[in-house]
Amino acid sequence: QVQLVEPGGGLVQVGGSLRLSCAASGGTFSTFAMAWFRQAPGKEREFVAAISGNGPSIGYAAFAKGRINVSRDNAKNTVYLQMNSLKPEDTAVYYCAAARFSRTSRYSAQSYEYDVWGQGTQVTVSS
Repeated sequence: QVQLVEPGGGLVQVGGSLRLSCAASGGTFSTFAMAWFRQAPGKEREFVAAISGNGPSIGYAAFAKGRINVSRDNAKNTVYLQMNSLKPEDTAVYYCAAARFSRTSRYSAQSYEYDVWGQGTQVTVSS
């Protein structure tokens, strides 16, 4: 069973940048679609970005387009979330998640389709 660990996160000022990483172990990383979700206090968990196992398919939430970039390095078993021009509303706990689909070109924006989750990492954007 694959396990996900998310180091990083932290406090950043408005307009700043932050890169989150999520390291996987215990599985064939390239066969997993990877996604990032976030949950702010008092709000439901929401989709941020996802990338298919073999990389060519990527999707973003509307709020993420142009500011946030998801990528993966299958040789390092790691997925990244580069966040730029951060806003206070980006403050949340960020989770990475993994799922294996029938096609490695597929990803999903639906949290219920992901069955492996990281522990989450806090991102706080201060004004």
